[in-house]
Formats: sequence, structure tokens, C-alpha cells
Amino acid sequence: MTEAFVPLLARSLPALVLEAAARHGERIFIEDGDTRIDYAGLPARVFAVSRALIAHGIDAGDRVAIWAPNRAEWIIAALGIHCAGAAMVPINTRMKGAEAADIIGRSGSRILFVVDRFLDTDYPVMLAGCRPPTLEKVVAIGEAGPHADTDWAAFLASGEGIDEAQARARAEAVQPGDISDLMFTSGTTGRPKGVMSAHYQVIQAFTAYVQIAGIRAGDRYLIVNPFFHTFGYKAGWVTCLIAGATVLPHPVFDAEAVFRRIEADRISVLPGPPTLYLSMLAHPGLTQTDLSSLRVAVTGASTIPPVLIERMRRELGFDVVLTAYGLTECGGLASCCEADDDAETVALTSGHAIPGTELRIVDADNRPLAAGETGEICLRGFHVMQGYFQDGKATAETIDTEGWLHTGDVGTLDARGYLRITDRLKDMFIVGGFNCYPAEIEAALTEHPAIAQVAVIGVPDERMGEVGCACVVPRPGQMLDEAGLIAWSRERMANYKVPRLVRLFDALPVNASNKVDKNALRAQLRVPA
Repeated sequence: MTEAFVPLLARSLPALVLEAAARHGERIFIEDGDTRIDYAGLPARVFAVSRALIAHGIDAGDRVAIWAPNRAEWIIAALGIHCAGAAMVPINTRMKGAEAADIIGRSGSRILFVVDRFLDTDYPVMLAGCRPPTLEKVVAIGEAGPHADTDWAAFLASGEGIDEAQARARAEAVQPGDISDLMFTSGTTGRPKGVMSAHYQVIQAFTAYVQIAGIRAGDRYLIVNPFFHTFGYKAGWVTCLIAGATVLPHPVFDAEAVFRRIEADRISVLPGPPTLYLSMLAHPGLTQTDLSSLRVAVTGASTIPPVLIERMRRELGFDVVLTAYGLTECGGLASCCEADDDAETVALTSGHAIPGTELRIVDADNRPLAAGETGEICLRGFHVMQGYFQDGKATAETIDTEGWLHTGDVGTLDARGYLRITDRLKDMFIVGGFNCYPAEIEAALTEHPAIAQVAVIGVPDERMGEVGCACVVPRPGQMLDEAGLIAWSRERMANYKVPRLVRLFDALPVNASNKVDKNALRAQLRVPA
């Protein structure tokens, strides 16, 4: 049984834990296999993590990282970090050891919670050869093994000497403006940058999301989107905490498994990419499967056919189908459709600005454009990031003196204030839902001893949407083959970043500024611009 949403008073995530526990009591917060954690029992679970962090010397403002797939311990660890007054640093599970080590090191994370094995990969082993010296303790979620310092149970036991009252006092000391998380996002200029967000920003934005989508206490929310991303973290389990819903983590996207879980687990809220819903509609068991529990669907900013929205409502039974737009630098949510918007609006736009947010479109000289004109999407409001961690220059390049966040995305606003995304950062491409930035991939590829110069572009791919193509100029006298470079890349970068194609050049085309002309490259390779 679901019930209408009543706004909360909490302005920090620790306060949210306590208020949700008092309000929702015996309702289940997390249901993960045999693990059931109700709202009433949540504070004790969370404070157990905080007590261990305090015992280790973690202070307010310190950073603690999590490198694991969607599971109950991820949420409990994150909330324990928040309640200790520290900033949580999520790490993409697709990253290789060196990539994770870079983020752990630059963030100054003192403790890492890491899964022992996931998808046949030993994560502590991957990190062992490049572990930053600032990382004091590796806590394995699962078996500790020789490359982790302790396991989950032993770490929690280490905090038993800290009184729960001390942990509660630390949690109550957390202020709305304190940094809640440091989420590293790739940019157009090389290494990922750490986006700093505050507690109140998360709660205010996703309280609006709960109200717009109509998510209620008692809803059962299957979270397929990874917790290391704002869609799985803030629009996922934090949203459940705000609404009093139940989190059902799903660690790996598998359309068949998701389809079966809807009936078995009586899922009512199911966000995901358009491909998820398309696979459900094409499933041979569609008419024989009970999907009557489904109520709310939320997908990304991609333009999708209006007929898909109509079919999701008619054939899958969703009462509410929404599209939204956001980026890490604004906490993941800037605009959203309304529940009663028509199918064409939902499919072809990303809705209007959420309360407390302004949207505008500007030209190359930062001058506002009229409705219907195309330019860069800028936004301003309560949820714009505090800045990039220890990178004032990049912060100033992204947030102008009037407080407008320049997204780098291109779009239009119609007369109603509804946003339509028409393009994106010139060079960025998306592989299976993951943003890929050529500068970051190129920086990694230039370490190959046989490469003199490289440029990476996205090319269309039927299955993944786009994949990377590495355009390479070999060093004189060096031999380079496609399979060898791809294999070399797989050892050093997340799978979605690995180029799927390699093309050899004697020289790369350049423009008048002597920069690589990627439009000319696309033309040579006959790739649509």
C-alpha cells in the first residue's frame, strides 16, 4: 500500500536518516536478496559504519571512497560516511585499478570500501599495484583476501568502542551546506574532475523529483542504474529515503532479469534507458507476465519516438512516464516533464526547470537567445555544484560570474520553457549509456610506446549507439595493429572507453590553429558529424 508524499524537514542526509526512521518505522528500506533493512533499524546500521570511521580517525570533511556494484552495503557505507561528516567518493565499477587509484589519490580518500569480486574481477588485486600512499585502509565487502586490510564485519567490529551517542552527535553536527559527496566526472580537458555537492542540494532537488514523479511511501523501486552515478544514487536510493519507498538494488543491467523481477518483486518504480522499455515491449512473454505493479518510469534526455511513450503507458501499464535532464555538476537534475504531459512532450523534450532552477540558452558570446533559438544550455539555481575539487580554474571556466553553469550541451527552450536537447559537447560520444570524452582516452593512448599522435572520435554502432575509433599516427619504425592496441587499452581503462576501431594515418588533418580537425577526420572516415 502506497501513501501520499508529505515533505520532510531534513536538510542533511544524516537528518534524513533519522526523520525517515521516525516517519516510516517498520517499512522496508532495503530489500537485497536475503537482506531486509527496515527504516526503524536503519540508524543503528548506519551508525555502526560511522562508529568504525570515527574509531579510525575520520573527521568531518575527510573523504571516504566506495568502489562496488549496487548492493545493500553500498548504501549503508555511504550513509555511514555522511553521518560521520565525511564526503563520499563513489568510483565507477568499470574502472581499472590505475583509474580508480587516480581518483582515490586526488580526492585524498583515506578509506576505501571495495567489493571483493564482481563480474569475475578481483578489485583489491587490481588496485594493489597502484594503491595511493594516502589510502590508509581497504575494507573488502566480502572476503578480505591478501590485498585488502580487513573485511566488512571486522571493520564494523572495530567501532564497537565508540558509543553510539558519539556517532549520533557527529551526525547531528552535519550542516546543510557541508559537502555530501565528491563525484568525479570526465570533462573535455583530460582527467576526471571532482564535483562537490552539499547535503541540502541533494535533498531539495530530489524532493522535487519525488513530488513530480509521484513516488510514494510503499513504492518498490528497482534500481538498475549504478549507485556510482547520480541516476542510481540521488535519483535512486536517496529518492527512496525521501519518499519512504523500498530500494531493490540490481547490480548488472540484464533486460531478461529485470523483466522477471518486475513480476516476482512487484516493482512499481522502474527508471532506465529507452532500450530497457523497448526490450520489455519486444519480450515474447509480455502478454503472459504480470506487470500490473508498474506505475512510474523515468528515462534520460535522449529523444525517443512518441509512440514508445504511448506504448509504455498502454502495454506496460505505466501511469507516469517522464524524461528529465541533468548533469553531475548540478547534482543530476535540472529539468523534468510533468506526469500529465502528452506523449510528444515527454518524448521530444526534457521538461521544464525544476523549482529553484533557471534555464537559458546562450550564443557563443554568452548572450541569451529567444525561445526556439539554438545555443548552449546554461542553468542557475540552488543545486549548481560548489565547484570542482581543488580546481578553481576549471570551476571559473564552467560557472560564470553571474552564477550560470555552462553545460556544454546544445539545445532550445520553447515558449513554455520546455527544454529540447539538440546536440552535446562537440567531441563527446556515448557508449552504452556512458559518456566518453576523447581527451581522457587520448591521454591514456599516448602512453603506448608505438603511438606518436592519436585522436579519438565516436562512430555509430548498432548495438552500443556509438563506439570509439582511435585515429593513430605510429612512431617512425614502429608496428601497430588494431587487435594489439585494443587489448593494450583493455588493460588500462574502463571497458566503455576502449576504442573498438583503430585506423592508421601518416598524419592527422589539422585546422588553421594547427589543432586536429576532427570534422575532417569524420569526413575521411565517412562518419556523420
